[in-house]
Amino acid sequence: MPSASDHPIAESIAGALDPAESHHGTTPGAALDLKTQLLRFIATGVLSAIVDYGLLMSLTHFGLDYWWAKSLSFVAGTTTAYLINRRWTFQAEPSRARFVAVMVTYALTFALQVGIATALFLWLSDGRASDFWAKTISFVIAQGIATVVNFVVQRTVIFRLR
Repeated sequence: MPSASDHPIAESIAGALDPAESHHGTTPGAALDLKTQLLRFIATGVLSAIVDYGLLMSLTHFGLDYWWAKSLSFVAGTTTAYLINRRWTFQAEPSRARFVAVMVTYALTFALQVGIATALFLWLSDGRASDFWAKTISFVIAQGIATVVNFVVQRTVIFRLR
């Protein structure tokens, strides 16, 4: 019977959860190429977006104000993304400098994403779209912008810090 290590996806997921299980076909300490990092960043982003969007829809369904719901869902989604990206996408060890850089980046992307999402939601929900579509469209646009900013900053600054 084949083992988990016979399946590249299973091996990659194991590497994301436990760096000791990470083989990825690279030598220790070797940086992954841009294509691999981008694909892993996108896969991680999809999972994190599911966490973010699912929590947003759940919290607003139960009556929490959009801004508060989006704020909480952003924190949950970005925490998920950071933990997976640090270990799997960028294969980086934790460091104080990196942690501070991540907090600054997330504060900026929080303002960017929640600000864009809230402004679009308010504009769309003013008779331009149903509540569901206003939330969904504003989420997708804000998420897309924040994802591009996040990838560039994380790849070029944060995961180059030691």
